[in-house]
Amino acid sequence: MLNFKAYPNSIGKRAVELAKIADEVAKETGKTIIVCPNNLDLQVVAREVSIPVYAQHVNINKLGAFTGSIPAKGVKIAGGSGSLINHSEKKLPLEKIELAIMRCKEAGIKSIACTADVYEAKQIALFEPDFIAIEPPELIGTGVSVSTADPKIVKDTIYEIDRITKVNDLKPIPVLCGAGISNGVDVKKAMELGAKGVLLASAYVNAKDPKKLLTEMVRNL
Repeated sequence: MLNFKAYPNSIGKRAVELAKIADEVAKETGKTIIVCPNNLDLQVVAREVSIPVYAQHVNINKLGAFTGSIPAKGVKIAGGSGSLINHSEKKLPLEKIELAIMRCKEAGIKSIACTADVYEAKQIALFEPDFIAIEPPELIGTGVSVSTADPKIVKDTIYEIDRITKVNDLKPIPVLCGAGISNGVDVKKAMELGAKGVLLASAYVNAKDPKKLLTEMVRNL
């Protein structure tokens, strides 16, 4: 999953360009790549690519008189396939995380719930998001991969999510590895730890050759 955030080189036309590159790599490699453009660009990007396009955030409101709100149903209408929830740069209290995941289910879109640690991941797993991403906030954007700096948190999260879903008779929740993922080696390590994919942002958005970088990464999935 590629989070474009709100970088100056990932807004507007550049968002479409980055999404099209990801679309090309997905077709060439047969791997699943999700792009997460700024919400300002979501509808335009969704029209231009065939890969899944996710919002960076949704609110708990339904459609209605909620100025400034980003409702999950609105994401669906705009062509989005899902949304990030509770990213470290857009944290929510637990009750709102649960409601946001519920709104995504009601709208028929996927949810990726970001978690800062194992404890938070265990709590959120009970809300049954489609994915959980483990991202220690102190490593985000550093270029130091969590799969290298703190492999234990990845393994422990995967173990606990698997345990909780089995004990509570819930569907399995794939765990993604985020924070500092910068190259193919980082991806390979994440997969060896048991992750089902990776979540990254600046490494792709700011790459001199994003297609080359992305191709190298997905070859390790």
